[in-house]
This record gives sequence, structure tokens and C-alpha cells, in this order.
Amino acid sequence: MLKPLAATLALAALALAQQNSPLNPAQPEAVLIPIKTLNGDSFDRLVRLISVFNARVTADERLRTILVYAPPEVTGQIRRVIDQLDRPGSEAAIGRNIDLTLTFLRCSAKPQAGTLPPEIEQVAKQLRSVTQFKDIQVWDTVPLRLQEGRESDYTTRIAGANALTANGAFVTATIAIRPQVVSTRGNERTVRFDKVRVDFRLPYATGGSVANGVMVNTQFQFFNAGFNTAGEFKEGQKAVLGKVTGMEDDTAIFVVLSLKVLD
Repeated sequence: MLKPLAATLALAALALAQQNSPLNPAQPEAVLIPIKTLNGDSFDRLVRLISVFNARVTADERLRTILVYAPPEVTGQIRRVIDQLDRPGSEAAIGRNIDLTLTFLRCSAKPQAGTLPPEIEQVAKQLRSVTQFKDIQVWDTVPLRLQEGRESDYTTRIAGANALTANGAFVTATIAIRPQVVSTRGNERTVRFDKVRVDFRLPYATGGSVANGVMVNTQFQFFNAGFNTAGEFKEGQKAVLGKVTGMEDDTAIFVVLSLKVLD
């Protein structure tokens, strides 16, 4: 089978041949085609793809429409190509790569202890000013490579301090994330996510034995906690996505997002 772009070019060649044939004197018509799913840079890619038809095209992303002025045969071909590409996962929808970093911060109301990396310190200051949490530690950092328009799922074992109990009860995080569209506004780029879901599997002690005043052979059970959100985030800025509680009294996990769009 032809790939989507190859099929687009083949249809364009056929349409142009028919348009230029003296046996096809059909008059041009104006056709307004609504766009259902694509926007931002994905919308622009769609417009560039249909430019191979050499038709007069006026596109308006805000109105989510493309106005085509061409003979009926050409407008019909363009409409069929748009129907093929205007859907999640298509060649137009799958766009740029995105390097995204999720930083898990373990926060407690205890007095501040230790230092943080400079790139996280500003986030920590903001959290201290608006919450009761004073001791903020980087629990783990998870780098992800995403693709615009495509959902990705990851499961990772938290590698930070206190993430592994003496009995091998690991903390794990399951991440489901979909960057819907990259948008460029002047010199700024933003990414709109229609799904950012983070679920933690957290252990808690239910019993054990004591030897020399120390708990040994600790037994654990697990509970699940997490959040699901969406939103638009600017390249180069850090954003706090959500908070997870329930591990210990006066303790919470904050998740911080930062991203870079790859050219």
C-alpha cells in the first residue's frame, strides 16, 4: 500500500493532469472543508501537504476550516486526502519530537534539610511559600522522548532516597501522556497536552518483627494514588502538574514538568 504522503502526491498528479486536460473544462468551485482534529503546527502541516494540488487554498486555524477554490475533481481529491489526514495518528498529526522531563519532589513539613539542584530551587521556593511543606527533596527525575500527536506509556521504578524499602517493596510510577499539538507564537513554543496521567504504587508497612529495637522482616501492602490532568505548557519553563498524598502524615509528592521541542 502507498504511504499517506505518497498517496497524497499520486492523487495530486492525477488531479493536476485532469485539471490541465482540454477535455475537462469544468469550472472552479469554492468548497469549505471543516477540520475536526488538527490544529497548531499539525494544521499547518496539513495545509502544506495539500499545497501539492496547486489549488487556491485559504486556511483559518481559528475557524478550523480550509477554503479550496478549484475544479470539482480537484476539490474532491483534496477532500478525500483531508479525510485521510484529519485524524489522530495520521502523517499530519504525528509531528515533532519533544524531550520532556518529569521531576518527582518528595515534600514534608519537617525543617528544611539539604540542598537542591539550582534548576529546581526556584520551584521549591514557590512551594514553600504557598504550602506547609519546607523540606523538599528530589525523589527522582524521569526523562521521556515524546512525539506530537501520539500517546506514550511508561512504567518506572523510583530510584530516589527511601524509594526502596528493606523488604524490596519498590515505589513505581506509571505515566500515560499525550502531547496533542505544538504551537508557535512568535519566538515562543507551547505544547498542549490532552492527557497527563501519573499513578504511583506506594508501599506501607503492615507489620514485622523487632530485633534489638529495630523493625525487621517488615511486611508491606500497597495503595495506588495519582492524578490526571491536561493543559498547555511553555517550552523552557517548569510547571507543577499535581500533588499526591497518602504516604505519611504531612508528606506529599509533587510532579514538575519541563520540556523542549526538537527541531
